[in-house]
Amino acid sequence: MSKKTENQEPDTTGHEWDGIKEYDNPMPRWWLWTFYATIIWGVAYTIAYPAWPLIKEATPGLLGYSTRAEVAEEIQRFEEMNAPLDQKLVATELATVPDDAELHSYAVNGGAAVFRTWCAQCHGSGAAGAKGYPNLLDDAWLWGGSLEEIEYTVAHGIRNEQDPDARWSQMPAFGEILEEQQISEVVHYVRQMSGQEHDADLAAAGETVYLDNCAACHMEDGTGDTFQGAPNLTDAIWLYGGDVETLTETVAYSRFGVMPPWNERLTEAEIDQVTLYVHQLGGGE
Repeated sequence: MSKKTENQEPDTTGHEWDGIKEYDNPMPRWWLWTFYATIIWGVAYTIAYPAWPLIKEATPGLLGYSTRAEVAEEIQRFEEMNAPLDQKLVATELATVPDDAELHSYAVNGGAAVFRTWCAQCHGSGAAGAKGYPNLLDDAWLWGGSLEEIEYTVAHGIRNEQDPDARWSQMPAFGEILEEQQISEVVHYVRQMSGQEHDADLAAAGETVYLDNCAACHMEDGTGDTFQGAPNLTDAIWLYGGDVETLTETVAYSRFGVMPPWNERLTEAEIDQVTLYVHQLGGGE
């Protein structure tokens, strides 16, 4: 076979697209050696480190390296560093924690981390709540907003079946008790109490319905009762909404918000931390 001359074109693969031919040139040696090196490196990595996910776990690797173990060690290190402050916090009355600047700063910053991890999903990252989830920035506390009351609520939760000490109350579904006209009347009476637009005739008739069926929990003047978790009906703060349609639904079918107990997931120090954090946001009593 004769050698190619200097001006002779290289062989082609035989492929052609719109007059464009594909040359059959060999890959550069440096590229091939780099490619082979990556294959060798990949095989070595697979053998040495966790790599391939299996049914229950990934291949562990001969070196036994674990990023989870590293994180666990780092968490343990910080827990040991913070242990003295945690012990001091638990041993200190919540009301006097602000007197110790270092302890209070530690508690509030730790509480912010606890809140973002466990509470923000329902109450929002800024604690302003959402429909059905209380705003923690105002003074409308269903179960009381003192440090002790907040701590109890966080620890035991509300209307859950896990903790026998959970706060508990239940509003009847008055759609099974009252007639539709009576529900309409009491809804307009409640709107009258809260200073909203209402039908005066319906509200006048609704006063009797309210006193007979609602005053035992919400009080005769509508200001509510934190011992029972009964909301104040005279202000402009509504957990589910204060319009006619929403109030009618609430009266007819009731509401049953649930909060889990956190004493099974959080330490005593963490509960104290998030209590102090929530209280200092501005809504605590």
